[in-house]
Amino acid sequence: MLDAAARKLIDPPLNSLGRLVAKQGISANQVTLAGLILGLGAAALIAIGETGLALIPLLTSRLADGLDGAVARASKRTDFGGYLDIACDFLFYGAIPLAFVLSDPVSNGAAGAFLLTSFYFNGTSFLGYAILAEKAQITTDARGVKSLYFTGGLLEGTETIAFFILLCLFPELFPVLAWIFGTLCFITAISRILLARRIFTQSSDELGT
Repeated sequence: MLDAAARKLIDPPLNSLGRLVAKQGISANQVTLAGLILGLGAAALIAIGETGLALIPLLTSRLADGLDGAVARASKRTDFGGYLDIACDFLFYGAIPLAFVLSDPVSNGAAGAFLLTSFYFNGTSFLGYAILAEKAQITTDARGVKSLYFTGGLLEGTETIAFFILLCLFPELFPVLAWIFGTLCFITAISRILLARRIFTQSSDELGT
């Protein structure tokens, strides 16, 4: 919901930084992988109970996640780069809830399983929509120039990062926050499916299929 507005604020400085990074010969894929390593490092810190300290690599990893696209735009964009980026993102998004479960399986296990299920469902609805959008040649740059179609929704990347920050600041609230956020993820996925039904049924009718 907030990604489009956030992109307007962060894209100009990221693009400037991306040009500087590209001039150093650092590739977008290297930035992507560095961001993943930082994100997994944050998850490891969370798993051992260092949630406050985990904020540093967590936020740095998300900076890298935005920077890789800027580096690609300043050098060379590739389909594989976009694929690698989304794969690393999904691994990161799954690793953080898993880390909270590992830190306290008894208290966080059920809520963590629910949250990961909602992420799985929401991610599937997101990627499925992107495939259909590509097939129908639908494009958008509302959330920045991407290698695949990014649909809007109640919860997007900005809200998810804010949620992770909240979890790190108040780890004892993980069960409650996970149930709430997971429910909102289910709502986001269902609304995206309903949108796909409206958009792509219409597209098929227009194509005579």
